[in-house]
Parts: sequence; C-alpha cells; structure tokens
Amino acid sequence: MAGTSMVADSSWSTSLVRISPYTFSAIGIAIAIGVSVLGAAWGIYITGSSLIGAAIKAPRITSKNLISVIFCEAVAIYGVIVAIILQTKLESVPSSQIYAPESLRAGYAIFASGIIVGFANLVCGLCVGIIGSSCALSDAQNSSLFVKILVIEIFGSALGLFGVIVGIIMSAQATWPAKSV
Repeated sequence: MAGTSMVADSSWSTSLVRISPYTFSAIGIAIAIGVSVLGAAWGIYITGSSLIGAAIKAPRITSKNLISVIFCEAVAIYGVIVAIILQTKLESVPSSQIYAPESLRAGYAIFASGIIVGFANLVCGLCVGIIGSSCALSDAQNSSLFVKILVIEIFGSALGLFGVIVGIIMSAQATWPAKSV
C-alpha cells in the first residue's frame, strides 16, 4: 500500500500544485517580454534584409519602408507593457497561504496571460515582418502598391493588440488572498 500512495503523490498534477505560484508568475512575465522581443527581432530581421536588398534596385524605398521596422518594434513594446502590468499584479501573501487555491489561481492566471501575450506577439512579429518584406519588394517594383500593402500590415499588427487585450483580460483573474491582520 505504501508504494501505491507514493505513485499517487508523484503525479504531474501534484507536482504542478507544489510549484510556487510566484514561480509560475515569474515565468509568465518572462515569457511575455522574452517571446515578444523574439517576435520583434525576427520580424525586423525578415523586413530589414528584404528592405536592404530591395533598396539596391530602388534607393527611394529605404526611408518610406522603415515603417515596417517600426511596426515590428511595436511588438516588443507590447510585451514590455504587458510585463509591467503583470508585475503590478504580484502581491505578497503569508507563507501559510502560498498554496491556497486563490494563490494558485492568481499564479496560473499571470502565467497564462504571459504565454498568450508572448506567443501572440511572436506570431504578430513574424506576420508583420513577412508583410513588411513583401511591402519593400513590391514598392521597389511599383510604388503605387506601398499604401495598399501597408494597410494589410496594419491588420497584421492588430494580432499583437488582440494578444495584449486577451492577456489583460486573463490577468484580471489574478487576485491573491487577502492578508490576515
């Protein structure tokens, strides 16, 4: 009988409940900012390399197409903003209430919010980078296409805003237990 209780105590669900909610919160905050910056960097890499290549054929596109790089950088700023918001959600609780259901829910909510924002911004950065790349290449061929593709790029940038909104809504669930006086 002792062996079966040991197996039941070592399940994944038991292991996850034993991890501090502050650890989940910190990982969520780190993912929000880290993966958002990764998405921005990847988008800037994609856009920048195409912009430099296309500028060889048509140097006039360089300054005009820097807006695509700015859109990619906005993705990193989204992650920083949400990380600051999530950081303000952290509150200290007495050690007797760290593993209370309300504490666990708050930690999981901040963790989920960070994952949602981080990966939404990763996809947004890639989307804006790819569209910015095609915007630079198209503008080098035909300057009348710039505004049309820029509108599509704005819609791609909205993906990151949707992630930020969902992340803020998710983080509203993060309420820590009240301190006993």
